[in-house]
Amino acid sequence: MYLKEINHLAFITADMEQTIRFYRDLLGMQLTHGIGHDGYRHYFFKTANNYIAFFAYAGARPMNKKFHGSPSTEPLGFDHVSISTASKEDLFALKDRLEAAGIEVTGAVDHGFIWSIYFFDNNNIPLEASWDCMDIVRSPAIVEDDPLPVAAEGAEPQPGIWPEVTTPTPPEQMTAHPGNGYPTRATFLRDGSAVARPDFTEDADAAD
Repeated sequence: MYLKEINHLAFITADMEQTIRFYRDLLGMQLTHGIGHDGYRHYFFKTANNYIAFFAYAGARPMNKKFHGSPSTEPLGFDHVSISTASKEDLFALKDRLEAAGIEVTGAVDHGFIWSIYFFDNNNIPLEASWDCMDIVRSPAIVEDDPLPVAAEGAEPQPGIWPEVTTPTPPEQMTAHPGNGYPTRATFLRDGSAVARPDFTEDADAAD
């Protein structure tokens, strides 16, 4: 499997200051890194193993509010973000903290395998906090009134569905062109905010 876990989920905010107040100061996530220039910002907040990131720029507006899981005829590709808590106590401690801040919380809701609470951030992004009350030990564990045959094939990738790679990228062509955050690396390394991974080498073409 090439993919390990979600690296980050990226959203848009019309107010980065209030977003920092919400995710760092209220939810307790670390504000770890970011870049800003010409009225444009891209900041990252850390959970235990991954990040939630936000873009801020002129003209950005909050999302139209849609409650978690509710059907919609809008052309949307996003429903909500769920973040795990380590325990039932942490789930309710977060609920208490949100409510003390005047934020409306729905739940807790028992979904059989998880308990969840639902709320919105300052950008109208629907958020869920979840506590796993069960461990899935046999996959796929699916309860459905009209089961899909493709799901019955199993939890693991099925062979022969997609074409095999016939022209893999050779190591000398594994390069990346400079993007918006490219200038951060030199600064982060110089001031000790980051260290390069052992398998990273600066690409000569990208550095030019």
